Amino acid sequence: MINGLSEMLLCLTFLVLYGFMESQSAQLQVFGPDDYLVAVAGKDLVLPCYIKPSTSVVEMTVRWLKQETKHMLVHLYKDHEDRNEDQAQSYRRRTSLFTEELQKGNASLRLSDLRVSDEGEYTCFIEDESWSDDITFYVTVNALGSHPVIMMESYDNSGGIHLLCESRGWKPEPEVLWLDREGDILPAEDTQIHRDTEGFNVKRSITVHDNSNHNRFYCRLLQEDHMRETEIIINRKVFGAWKWVVGISVLACLIAVGWIITAVILHKKEKQRQKVEYILSDKKKFAELQSRSIEDDLAKMKKFAVDVILDPDTANPFLILSADGKQVTDGDEWQNLPDTPQRFTKHPDVVGKQSFSSGRFYYEVQVRGKTEWDLGVVRENINRKGEIILRPQNGFWTVGLRNENQYKAFAGPSVPLTLREKVEKVGVFVDYEEGLVSFYDVNSRSHIYSFTGQTFTEKLYPFFSPCDNDGGKNSAPLIISPVFNTE
Repeated sequence: MINGLSEMLLCLTFLVLYGFMESQSAQLQVFGPDDYLVAVAGKDLVLPCYIKPSTSVVEMTVRWLKQETKHMLVHLYKDHEDRNEDQAQSYRRRTSLFTEELQKGNASLRLSDLRVSDEGEYTCFIEDESWSDDITFYVTVNALGSHPVIMMESYDNSGGIHLLCESRGWKPEPEVLWLDREGDILPAEDTQIHRDTEGFNVKRSITVHDNSNHNRFYCRLLQEDHMRETEIIINRKVFGAWKWVVGISVLACLIAVGWIITAVILHKKEKQRQKVEYILSDKKKFAELQSRSIEDDLAKMKKFAVDVILDPDTANPFLILSADGKQVTDGDEWQNLPDTPQRFTKHPDVVGKQSFSSGRFYYEVQVRGKTEWDLGVVRENINRKGEIILRPQNGFWTVGLRNENQYKAFAGPSVPLTLREKVEKVGVFVDYEEGLVSFYDVNSRSHIYSFTGQTFTEKLYPFFSPCDNDGGKNSAPLIISPVFNTE
């Protein structure tokens, strides 16, 4: 009888413990976002998921899934470790849990380098031997597309030039506008829109005609609070070229007539006709004319050349300036210099002695042999002591080089630049009243980038950063070059 009583007590104890565990499990619940998440391509995103009341998930299984045509494994944590052998290929090396937070019931997932194709519905599923729960929410991914590129396509019979503006990788799709130098919107063809897995690609064409006051055109892409813009300046000589093209076309017709009259004339005129067809079809002609246009513009800008001398009182203590104030490089040793208010102390930067608060000015800097550099202009009242972020909102209008061949315009966010060849000498032109800062590759006579529509209210100073020495790899100096006006 005693044995029977003991068995009943043991059974009762088991039932009480089991019921307690069941009640505890029943109270646990998985929580996540109350609404969908909106993220930006290229950034990192945290997908929230946690248990309430706070309970360790170290001993549990955490499974992140994406709802596609079938469940796609995004991340799996099981038996105290990540088990991602069956993880979808597109998520490889891009996911991680916050391991130190698992003890607190936090099973949130970090998704790195976000892509437009990551958009969709995600499920966080957590389970142990006696309990499971999940939460599902939607992630929307927006993307700021590439900097627009303008191409000169062809002439028309009226002397107009067809321009095509193209940009890729937007989400949602942007509005594409063509504007003149006054900022007025110009009539253009309908926008062509194509979507792929990484966003919308857009194109829009316009035909422009010669106007001595409006030969500067802008292609502007707008997306909610974001804008990207490119300008093109067309010299009047380019517009005049169409008459030459039409004249050759007439000559081609005469050649055709001459072919009927005599085989000898056909032989001579056929060569001319082929030459005409080559000229009409070869887009290099347009690039050649555009290069001449920029060369003319550079010649005009050089009339505003100024003699820039570096200001040693602003130079970061790691920088070494030449005695004439025309060269700067990053050294290996910190110099014991007075910490004046105008001195840069965190980044290897320096500005020119002369400031400008009106008019136009131009200067050239040799960057040959460098793997990294920054150039441009800055306003007088900028941060010179702490962390510096190069962008117009902070008073910096600059372009630069990174990793030997990655050119960027620091427009906030940075704009990748595709240049025809490695830049050895940069021309910087500023029109204070027009709010224009333009950069040119002097040797190839090509345009690099322009900040347009800016508003200047303070003094502007030429800005230079040779960047870190990088163990001697970037030891070449920035050299302020004398400007020779060819006119």
